Amino acid sequence: MKFTPRSEETRRFIIETTAGIFNTKGYAGTSMSDLTAATQLTKGSIYGNFENKEEVALAVFDYTLERRDKIIAEQLSKAKTNKEKLLVFANLFCSTQKQPFIEGGCPLLNAGTEADDTFEPLRKKVARAITDMKKDLETIINDGIAAKEFRKDTNAEKTALTIMALVEGGLLLGKTTHKPAYLDMVLETVKDVVNNISAP
Repeated sequence: MKFTPRSEETRRFIIETTAGIFNTKGYAGTSMSDLTAATQLTKGSIYGNFENKEEVALAVFDYTLERRDKIIAEQLSKAKTNKEKLLVFANLFCSTQKQPFIEGGCPLLNAGTEADDTFEPLRKKVARAITDMKKDLETIINDGIAAKEFRKDTNAEKTALTIMALVEGGLLLGKTTHKPAYLDMVLETVKDVVNNISAP
């Protein structure tokens, strides 16, 4: 029999209240007692709206990713050129910016590094998000080529993957070492990549 949540409102409350905990402590490291403490709900109330902790974790990832995508989309909408759109990814994540994401940082990085070997349903969600991000970047790059902003010999897929690897890798370096300057140096390389594909 298909599981039916008791209350969509309560379900949403649980997701929003525990998102920062999952994103900070990790999906495996977050316990049911963490969820009950944060929400002030009983285990029965949580299990009345989710089949298990894993389902809460997957719903939380969807929510944090939605928040991240919305923030990026807002910044992209302000950009006037395709070059400016690509530079959003260098500027939005730099250490001098007040990070607008859920507590704990970039959910894509956090979930991806944790779930690669331990939580297959979450890994699949992260992989889908990475693929979507790559497609979005490729679209910007191809639009820039068509508009003659970028060189016509630009490899859109390779450039998109390079930007993604630099951003996520820079976030990992800065967060793990507690040296935000490392992140900023890597993001400067993102700017170099964008400038290198720009048409003369």
